[in-house]
This record gives sequence, structure tokens and C-alpha cells, in this order.
Amino acid sequence: MKKKILRFLKKIWFLNFVRRMWAASNYFNYRYFQIFKWGLNSNEDTNFTYDITSDNRKVLIHTISAITNTEYNLVEKYIEEIENDQYLVEIISQAIENSDFKHVADKKVKLGRRIGWYAFIRILRPKVVIETGVDKGLGSLVICSALLKNKEDGFEGKYYGTDINPDAGYFLQGKFKTVGSIIYGDSITSLKSLNETIDLFINDSDHSANYEFEEYMTIANKLSKGAIILGDNSHCTSKLADFSLISNRKFLFYQEIPKDHWYVGSGIGISYN
Repeated sequence: MKKKILRFLKKIWFLNFVRRMWAASNYFNYRYFQIFKWGLNSNEDTNFTYDITSDNRKVLIHTISAITNTEYNLVEKYIEEIENDQYLVEIISQAIENSDFKHVADKKVKLGRRIGWYAFIRILRPKVVIETGVDKGLGSLVICSALLKNKEDGFEGKYYGTDINPDAGYFLQGKFKTVGSIIYGDSITSLKSLNETIDLFINDSDHSANYEFEEYMTIANKLSKGAIILGDNSHCTSKLADFSLISNRKFLFYQEIPKDHWYVGSGIGISYN
């Protein structure tokens, strides 16, 4: 009976149109509930934070495992380290409480794709990590936390963040500052003046495609032999893929899937040798 009704509806254009629109809207209706809940429970208005789904976490671990030739269980172990880092939670809570930005930040720590940044650093043990675009400094803390763990294992490393906003990076406090610092000013100008060999580069600054590509070209000759580039803009531009092509590098993209959040997610573009 249902099949007969469906066949009938399909023959009438307007009724079929309504049926198709209803079917399509069901993919997004749950988002309205998530938006309402977010509006009540979150203060954020940009750079949204959230957890990722358990299935998406597995995909991220597999991706990192394949690129770095590291066992799945070891990658997961590193990710569990950052997920259970209580000192990081305390620092963020204190930083928000003591800042002028508590009205646009959430105290509950949700790292999303940044757990992947952490795992890369724990595996690669880079001497120099650069992140362009710091904002509050959540990524800075994740990176510096990994560098501190590496230091405990006997591998020194340092972090440089760049940002044009003089208020950026207020999360970067406590022991994290022993391995990390922020350079204020235009990111490309800062990168040109930086006399360091880069082992891991994370693009997360001005999200225009041309600026992103110019960053990659600026650091091209500063990369170490095994350097990895992580692009935080690769969900909306192909510039890291383009740079990888002209630089004879490999490129993969991991798509982030937020858990119980209306935002569709960003991702990690990964350029490697």
C-alpha cells in the first residue's frame, strides 16, 4: 500500500516536490535543536569549540597512524594524554576567569581536531612548531602541552605563535610559557623574519585563500626534510593541496565531525613527504 501511494505522489510534480523537500530538510532539522541548545549553554561567537564523535576520532587516529607509520594504539594513547590533561583544563578556566573575554568564551574544554595536532607533535618530536593565528590560545596550549611531554621524554622543542591581535593568546600561561611564545604582528612579516628551521607548521590565521597560500610560500625554504604542514583552512580552500602539488609533497584531508553541535566542522589538511 505504501509503495502504491509513493508511486502516486511521484507522478504529481507538486506533491513529489513537497515530499522531496521534506525528506531533504530532515537532514538538517536536528541542527535547529542544536543551535537552540548552543544559544542557551555557550558564550562563543567565533572559533567554536566542541568534541568530535567517537567514530570521527577513530578516523583521525587511523589518518595519523597511516601518515606517520605509527601503531593505532600508540596514536590513541597520545590522544588520551591530552584528553585527560587536567592542568590544561585548570589553566583555561583560570585564564577565562581573569580575562576581559569571559562573555565570549566557554570554560569547558573541548579540543575537537586539535587532539590530532597533539598526536602529531608527540609522534614527530619536532624542535620547532609554528602556528599562525592564535586567537584565545587553545591551540597554543595543546601544542605546548605536547612539547612539554616530549621534553619529559628527552626531546626539546619550542612553539612560536603569530597573531596580529595584541590581545591574542591569553590562554598561554603557567608552565606552557616555558616552551612557547607569541610574536605579534602580521604573520607573513613575522614568518619572513623568523630564522628557524620548521618541523611542524600550522596555518590558522587570515582565512583568505591568497594569504594562506602566501604563508606556505614564505615558509617553503624554512621547512626541515620531514616537516609536516597542517592546514586549518583546508575545508574551504585547496591552497595546501595546491602547495603540496607544486612542492612535490603528499596531501590528505581529515574531515572533522563535531559531536552534538550545530557547526558542520572544519578539518585538518595534511601536507607531508
